[in-house]
Amino acid sequence: MKTVYLVDDDIAVRDSLGLLLLSHGYTVHAFEGGEEFLAAIDAGSEGVVLLDVRMPGLSGPEVFRQMYELGSELIVLFLSGHGDIPMAVQAIQQGAFDFLEKPCSEKKLLERVNDALEVAIGRHSVRGNQQLLEKRLASITPREREVMDWILQGKLNKQIADEMQIAIRTVEVHRANVFAKMGVRSALDLSQLLLGH
Repeated sequence: MKTVYLVDDDIAVRDSLGLLLLSHGYTVHAFEGGEEFLAAIDAGSEGVVLLDVRMPGLSGPEVFRQMYELGSELIVLFLSGHGDIPMAVQAIQQGAFDFLEKPCSEKKLLERVNDALEVAIGRHSVRGNQQLLEKRLASITPREREVMDWILQGKLNKQIADEMQIAIRTVEVHRANVFAKMGVRSALDLSQLLLGH
């Protein structure tokens, strides 16, 4: 996933940055304005956005706000030829990855795009892991969930059997099912998985 969305009303900037990124193995989608860009993405779009601050129509910060409202997880790097410190600080406080002034050195731009992509890949991985965990948890029956809760409290099979007033063998079966469905081998593995370690 080396996707970069380039949003800049200056065709010369789009061409030069687009060619630079393409030559370094990135997939580039270029847009003349914020409206066109927003129409092309959805909440599931992945990658990095190089977003010009000042454009006709929607400004970069307005596009950024609409991306947030859309639930977009794209990583935003603002580009500005008219950058000022308050605007940069506000962009970062609102969740932008960085704020680069044009002209920016090719080396610095590529470094920041690469850093932002690493964050994007990390987010994608976390989201995928979370979805897998939710799917596994959904496969557990209410009775298995009850046993799992006791396991997470560090209770032994005999203690769980006494608490639930069921046979130890039944607890063992539920415990085995929980471990199999969650893809773990021990209570410690289960605990770490659910705590996100």
